[in-house]
Amino acid sequence: MLELLWLLLPVAAASGWFAARRSRARAPARTAGLSSDYFKGLNYLLNEQPDKAIEVFVRMVEVDGETVETHLALGNLFRRRGEVDRAIRIHQNLIARPTLSREQRTQALLELGEDYMKAGLFDRAENLFLELIELNAHTERALRHLLDIYQQEQDWEQAIAMARRLQELTGTRMHDVIAQYYCEMADRALKERDTSQAQQHIKRALSFDRDCVRASMLQGELELQHGDCKAAVRAYRRVVDQDIEYISEIIAPLRRCYLDMGNRPAFMAFLREIVQRCDAISPMLALVAEVRDQEGEDRAGDLMVEHLRRRPSVRGLNWLIEQNLAHSTGEARDDMRILHDLTTQLLQDKAVYACHQCGFTGKQLHWQCPSCKSWNTIKPIQGVVGE
Repeated sequence: MLELLWLLLPVAAASGWFAARRSRARAPARTAGLSSDYFKGLNYLLNEQPDKAIEVFVRMVEVDGETVETHLALGNLFRRRGEVDRAIRIHQNLIARPTLSREQRTQALLELGEDYMKAGLFDRAENLFLELIELNAHTERALRHLLDIYQQEQDWEQAIAMARRLQELTGTRMHDVIAQYYCEMADRALKERDTSQAQQHIKRALSFDRDCVRASMLQGELELQHGDCKAAVRAYRRVVDQDIEYISEIIAPLRRCYLDMGNRPAFMAFLREIVQRCDAISPMLALVAEVRDQEGEDRAGDLMVEHLRRRPSVRGLNWLIEQNLAHSTGEARDDMRILHDLTTQLLQDKAVYACHQCGFTGKQLHWQCPSCKSWNTIKPIQGVVGE
């Protein structure tokens, strides 16, 4: 309700200003009528009766058809309230007036474009924003809206063009976002088995952002498709230096590469190096699995206990319980079973990834946050129940 009050205040202010201006040129009786409506609308607002306030201000707009500012404010209000059809009608009527100044017309075009976006009419919105750019009016907002449209339509080439223009206009660094657009095209090419296009897009992504983890992961996937495990290992290991928080994403494909090359000791050496550099649980789980196979369960269990003392982890504890459960009997086994069920249930209910921008959480890695639409902000969750 408070938000609506603030949205309506510009309408009230614009109406009041126009009423005051016209009061100097019209008869006293007319002035009194306008003043009464204006204060009646404000009274409705203060008493948290926005619907009645809107009725009053709409009536004032109808009486004072030349109040462009009031029309714009009212149309904006309807759009924010979800009444997009009414907002579109108001802004279309404004644009049809031949007496509008250039500034008023471009503002109405911008508002109408935002109406169309809200209604999901992207083609109409796109045409209006392109027109504004040609007119060199509201260019930054138009570019940002076009960028949003092309992202939603997955037209990545157009998105790249808009991002580069926005970067030139505002000085805002867009390199990491542009790299993600190239990754989107590379991912699509990989799915279509177009390895040549995929390679080109990956190179372009890394040229814009040398620390683009996603590009390195796509490079590793591409090399695996070609059967070049050595090149895939180089690509995946590059992630460690780009952002080690994504280490959990590359362990499985790296293991596959090393096993295909018949070089399991190199994989173990890599894991030992990583557990010295970070306390994440995923490389430790991979390491104890390898140690258990080659050196026995006791040595693997000792490694996990040592890790848990340094860095408590529900996933690590769950692994340790599983190992003890296999060798327990009687009442001890029942107790272990209860503990295992508890830790398993706790892990099942927890998200794996979180957005550092808005706090969105989920069990799937998104390179663009589904909530705030930011790029490069979702990472594996760290901590006792995470990595």
